[in-house]
Amino acid sequence: MDKKTGVYICSGCGIGESLDIGALSKVATKEGKVPVCKSHSFLCGSEGTALIKSDIENEGVNAVIIAACSPRVNYDVFEFGPSVLMERTNLREQITWCHPANDEDTQMMAEDSLRMSLARTKHIELPVPFQGENMVSTILVVGGGLAGMTAALEAAKAGYKAVLVEKNSVLGGWMNGLFKQAPQKSPYSEPQEVDIADRVKAIEAHSDVTVYTGAEIQEIAGAPGMFDVTINQNGNTLTERVGSVILATGAVPYDASKLGHLGYGKFENVITGQQLEELASKGKIVRPSDGKEVQSIAFIQCAGSRDPNHLPYCSASCCIESLKQATYLKEQNSEAAVFIFNKDIRTPGQYERLYKQVQKDGAVFVRGDINGINEDDEKNLIIEAADVLTGASISTEGVDLVVLATGMVPTTAFGENIVPQAEPEEGKEPEPQGEFILRSNLLNLAYRQGPEMPTLKYGFPDSHFICFPYETRRTGIYAAGSVRAPMDEMSTIEDAIGAAMKAIQCVELSTTGSAVHPRVGDMSFPDFAMQRCTQCKRCTVECPFGAINEDEKFNPLPNPTRCRRCGICMGACPERIISFKNYSVPMVGNMIKAIEVPEEDEEKPRILIFACENDAYPALDMAGINRLSYNAWVRVIPLRCLGSMNLVWIADTLSQGIDGILLLGCQHGDDYQCHFVKGSELADYRLSKVAETLNRLSLESDRVRIEQVSITDYDRIPAILDGFSERLIELGPNPYKGF
Repeated sequence: MDKKTGVYICSGCGIGESLDIGALSKVATKEGKVPVCKSHSFLCGSEGTALIKSDIENEGVNAVIIAACSPRVNYDVFEFGPSVLMERTNLREQITWCHPANDEDTQMMAEDSLRMSLARTKHIELPVPFQGENMVSTILVVGGGLAGMTAALEAAKAGYKAVLVEKNSVLGGWMNGLFKQAPQKSPYSEPQEVDIADRVKAIEAHSDVTVYTGAEIQEIAGAPGMFDVTINQNGNTLTERVGSVILATGAVPYDASKLGHLGYGKFENVITGQQLEELASKGKIVRPSDGKEVQSIAFIQCAGSRDPNHLPYCSASCCIESLKQATYLKEQNSEAAVFIFNKDIRTPGQYERLYKQVQKDGAVFVRGDINGINEDDEKNLIIEAADVLTGASISTEGVDLVVLATGMVPTTAFGENIVPQAEPEEGKEPEPQGEFILRSNLLNLAYRQGPEMPTLKYGFPDSHFICFPYETRRTGIYAAGSVRAPMDEMSTIEDAIGAAMKAIQCVELSTTGSAVHPRVGDMSFPDFAMQRCTQCKRCTVECPFGAINEDEKFNPLPNPTRCRRCGICMGACPERIISFKNYSVPMVGNMIKAIEVPEEDEEKPRILIFACENDAYPALDMAGINRLSYNAWVRVIPLRCLGSMNLVWIADTLSQGIDGILLLGCQHGDDYQCHFVKGSELADYRLSKVAETLNRLSLESDRVRIEQVSITDYDRIPAILDGFSERLIELGPNPYKGF
C-alpha cells in the first residue's frame, strides 16, 4: 500500500494547555516525515472531522493518525471507511489527565507515544477479508429439548434455516417427564400444564426447520460458515453444511445412588424429584413401598448440590421444582403436611410469587442441615436435622415420603478422558500435548485439539462467563440451556434465544470475513510464512480456540473463520512466521525502537508496558479519567491479548536500553477474566522461562514483571507503576543503555 499519512493533533480537553502542540507537530513532520500534520481544538466535532475528510478526499491521505483521546472512545466519530488506515495516539487519558501540565517528562511521554504511532502506521497494511467457499447461514442445533427447540424455532423465525438433531425418538427432552411445569406467566403463583407438545408442533410445522430424531452427530468438520456435519440416523448417514452450531444437549439429574447418607437406595420411600413427577403423572401420589396415599412429605433441598463431596455448585432450579411439587400434594390433599428442608430458598425473578403461595398454603420451611434419615417399623421416615438459625436439634415425626432435590450435571461432563498426542519419536512413547478433553460423543469435532469442547472443572463448557456467556472455546459453537449453566425453564428459554442470536451473528460476520467476539469487525487473519516453519506445534497446542489443525506432515493448517484474532499463535511461534496485516512481531518491534531513551538518568527509569487491550488498557484509561497520578516514565503498547506477546519483544526492549518491562494482563486461573481464556496464563508461563536467561546476561530478572489487573483495578495502577519504578531505581540503569 502506497501510504500518504496525515497526523491530526487535538488541543481540546486540556491537551493544548498541558502539551507543546508545536513540538508534537515537529515529531510528525521532521522525524516522521509525514506530508500532512494539522491541529484542531475540537477534533471530534463536526468541523474537526470535516477537516480530516477533506484531506482524505482532496489530498489523498489514506493513513490517519489521531493524536487525541483514547482509542476506546469516539471510535465511531473517527471512522473514515475501509480504505483508510486508522491509528490513535492516546494523549488525553494516559498522559495529560494523569501527569503534570507543561512538564518535560509529560512532553517526552507524549512525543514518544506519537513516535510509536508513526512506527506502527509504517508497518501495517489494510486487511484483506477472508472469503470462504460455499458459505452458508444454516444453524445446527444439537439437542431437541426445551433449549434446542426454542433456539431452532427462534432462528427460523428470524429467517435462517435450522437443522435440529435429537438422539431420542421424540422431541421434548426432560420436559416430557414432567407432570406440570413451573409457572411462566402471570400470576406466577401456581404450576402450569406442560406446553412442550405445542413447541413440538410449532417445530414440525415450520418449513425452515429440518428435524432428525433418533440421530446423533457422527462428525463436525470445517469452520464457521463452512461446517460439514455428518449425521447418523437409525443407521443411515446424512450430511448437512451449516454456518454455526448451538449445543443444547441439556443436563441430567445427579446420580442419587451416591446419596446413601440421605437414605436413597436404603429406604423405598426416599425418592428423587424426577420419580415424584412420575408418581404425580399416574394420578395420585402414593408411597412406593405399599401404595398408601401420601399424607406427609419432606423435600430435602441441595441433595448433593452445594456439597464439596458431590456437586459444589447450586443447580438453580431445584428450589423452584420442589415448590412446584409441593403444590401437587396440596392439590391432592389440602391438609397434607409439607416440610421443605433447605440451606436457603433461591427463587429468582417472578418465582418469588410461587414461594409466597406455597408458604400461604401451609408448607413448613426448615433451614437446617440433615444429620440423618431413619425408618420406623411402618416405613415412615424420621428426619434428624440441626436448625442453622437456633442450633436446636429437629426431629420429624414419621413422614410418608422424602423427596431429594438432586442437582443437575451437564451432558458435557460425561465421557472418556482423552488428550491430543504428539507424534512420537522413533523408539519413544507418545507424549501428551494440550489439555485433557472428554469424548462425550455430542459433537465429535474433527479438530486437532479433540472431538469435544474444553470444559470447566465441573464439566460445563468453558466460556468467558461474565462477558461472553454463550461463547465456547470453539468459534461458531454456542452453548445454551442447562448444558451451559444450571438454570430453570424460563431462564432456559431466554438462554436459547440469546444463543440463537449469537449463532446468527456468527454466520453474518463470518460471511463478511469479520471476527466474532471480542474483536468484532476485525478483518485481519493470520498469515503463515510456511517456508520457515519447524513443525514445533506450539501454535496448534496453544491456540485456545482450536483454530489451527495440522496436515500429515504436522504443518499448521489455519482455519480463518475459527480464528478470534487474539494473536496467541503469533506470540507462541519461536520462528516468528505468523503475522497479521495490521499486527505483527516486526510492527511492535519497531514501536519499541521508536522510543527515545536518555543515556543516563538513574532517577527516571524508562518503563515499557505491554498492556492487554481488553482490561489493562481500559484500567490505564480509567486511572486518567479519575485523575490518578503516577510517574511519567512509562510508555504503553497495547496488545490484542497478553498471550500474543512474543519473547523477542523482551529482548528488543532491553537491548534498546529501556530499564524495565511491565506486562499488564487479565486475571487467570479458575476465575479467569482473560477475554481470550488462556492468553494471560500463557504469557505468565512464557515469562517464567525468561528469568534464568536474563540473570545469565547480567540483567536482573526483576526488570521484567507481570501483573494481573481488571478494568475495575484502575485504582491500583499508580501503586503498581510507582512501585515498579522504585525497584528499578534500586537496580540501577539497564547495563545495555547507550549501546
